[in-house]
Amino acid sequence: VFGPRQDPASLYAAVIPRFIMAMLSGKSPTIYGDGGQSRDFTYIDNVVHGNLLAAHAPQAVGRVMNLALGISVSLLELVEKLNQILGSAYEPMFEPPRQGDIRHSRASVELARELLDFAPVVDFDAGLVRTVDWYRRSA
Repeated sequence: VFGPRQDPASLYAAVIPRFIMAMLSGKSPTIYGDGGQSRDFTYIDNVVHGNLLAAHAPQAVGRVMNLALGISVSLLELVEKLNQILGSAYEPMFEPPRQGDIRHSRASVELARELLDFAPVVDFDAGLVRTVDWYRRSA
């Protein structure tokens, strides 16, 4: 989950705020590994939307489901998209992979679609633009 107000300096900071802040500061983002690893990043509004749907869905009580986009974006693609948004051309710095990192992650949202009629309300690119805009205004 990503979006405004994430602390990029936190011990548990997500990759998106870290990359954005590095690039806004004139630095290349650091990728641990080769950048081919991928994640199913979803904008916070999608999670809020799914939770509101679940709050009004008796059929969802006690069920566990994913609220996500159901697509994967590699870290190299993330850097490319951020460069497009920022109008920059940063090349990532590569460090050795971190032990225990998962190579690929993509959520199945089928149960949320079935039980909640869930569909994301903000796609990845739009969420990334909103997030970059927030960090620009807050920097």
